[in-house]
Amino acid sequence: MTRIASVAAHMISVPRPEPVWTAQEESRAWSVILTELRTDDGLVGYGEIHGAPMPRICEWVARFGRAIEGMDALAHGAVWDRLFALTTPRPGSIPNAGDARPDVPPPTPRGERAQVMAAIAGIDIALWDIKGKAAGMPVYRLLGGENRPLFTYATGGYYRRGADDADYGRELAGFVEQGYRAVKLKTGAGSPEREAARVGAVRRAIGPEPLLLLDMNAPYDLADCIDFAHRVAEHDVFWLEEPLHWYLQPADFAVLAAASPIPLAHGEREWTRFTVRDFITVGGIKYVQFDATRAAGFTEALRVAALAEQHGAMVAPHTAPELHAHLVLALPRCAWGVESHGGAESDPLAFGLFRNHPQLRDGHLTIGDAPGFGLEIDWAFVEKYRING
Repeated sequence: MTRIASVAAHMISVPRPEPVWTAQEESRAWSVILTELRTDDGLVGYGEIHGAPMPRICEWVARFGRAIEGMDALAHGAVWDRLFALTTPRPGSIPNAGDARPDVPPPTPRGERAQVMAAIAGIDIALWDIKGKAAGMPVYRLLGGENRPLFTYATGGYYRRGADDADYGRELAGFVEQGYRAVKLKTGAGSPEREAARVGAVRRAIGPEPLLLLDMNAPYDLADCIDFAHRVAEHDVFWLEEPLHWYLQPADFAVLAAASPIPLAHGEREWTRFTVRDFITVGGIKYVQFDATRAAGFTEALRVAALAEQHGAMVAPHTAPELHAHLVLALPRCAWGVESHGGAESDPLAFGLFRNHPQLRDGHLTIGDAPGFGLEIDWAFVEKYRING
C-alpha cells in the first residue's frame, strides 16, 4: 500500500509592478500555496491553493497532514471524508461532554472555514497527482477522458490607476493578437451606465468576432444588475460572472437569470457541492465555476460537475488551467472550457512556477500526457519568491 508520509506547504508571492483592483479588492501580488505530499514509497504529488491569509492556511495544511499520515495515498475519498468530518461536531469531540474520546479531535472553528476548506483542497489535489503518477497516466485519462484541444479565454482588464477605456481595450485586443478567441474583462467598479461605456470601448477594440465575458466581482444589487445587463447586451456579452452582492443567494440569481438577456456564471467562491447545488437547481446559473484550488479540491469538483451535467449547466472552472484542464477533458458533454491569464508577462506566477505550460493554438490549450497533473516545479523560482511565515 502507498501510504502518506508527509505533507508540506510552500507560500509563493510575486509582487506586481503596480497594484490593480477588481470591483471588490486590491491586488499587489500574484500568490499561491504549493502543497507537496510525499508517500512512503517515494511518490511526490503537488497541489495548489488560492486563498488567504496564506500563513493560516499553511497551518491547517500541516495539521491535516498529521491527521492523515499513514493513510492510503490512493484512497482520496477516504482522506477527503476524514478531513471534511473535522469541520462538523461529532460525538466524543468535546471535553466534559460526557462521552469525550481522546482520539476524536474537536471540530475546526466556524470562523476559519474558508481556510480549512482551502487546506483540504491543496491536499486533495496533491493526492490526485499521486494517483496519476502511481498509475503512470495523466489524471484526465485516469478519469476516462481523452486528450484534445481545450477552449480557453484570457482574463484581463483589472482596474489600474490612470488607465482609461482605450487602455483596457488595447490590453484585451493584445490577448486576441496572441491567439485567444475569447477574453474576459473585469467590470463593476462603476455605475451601470459608466461600466456599460467601458464594455463598449473594449468590444470595439477587440472587434466583433471574439467572445467577450464580464467578470463583475459581486458589485450590484438586483435592480442595478438588471439595468447593467440590458445596457451591455448590445455588445454581445457571453456571460455575467459573479454579478450580485455576496449576500444575494440562489433565489436572487434565479430572478436575475429570468430578467437578464445574458447568461450568468458563478461558483468560484463556493466551498462545497452543497452550496453550489441550489444555484444550479433553481436555474440561477448556466456556467458553473467551482474552483478546486480555493475549496474542497478535485474530488469535490468532480461531484459538482456531475450535478451540473444532470441539470443542463456547463462547467467552466475558475483559473488554474494546468489542473482544471484534466477535469474538463474528462467531461466532454458538459464542460465549456478553462480560464487563462495570457502569457508570461500577464501571468508570471504560473509561467515561472511550472517549467511546462499548456500550449495555446487557435484559441485552444493543449496539455501534455505526463503522469498526474504533469506539473514540473521550478524550485529556483520557488526559492526566489518564497514567503516565510
